[in-house]
Amino acid sequence: MAGKLVEAIARLFKNKFICKNCKTSIRTTNLKVIKKEVTCRSCGGHKFRPVRLKK
Repeated sequence: MAGKLVEAIARLFKNKFICKNCKTSIRTTNLKVIKKEVTCRSCGGHKFRPVRLKK
């Protein structure tokens, strides 16, 4: 049972970032986001934040 929980958390939060302009999600690595090599598909922005855990 614990294995399913770990897999679900990895699927929802690992390497997933949200565009700060248009709130679109994109899956990429941390290094590409820091170097600003990733662009948003919708607006073309370079500012991303990680997915937040809901309480």
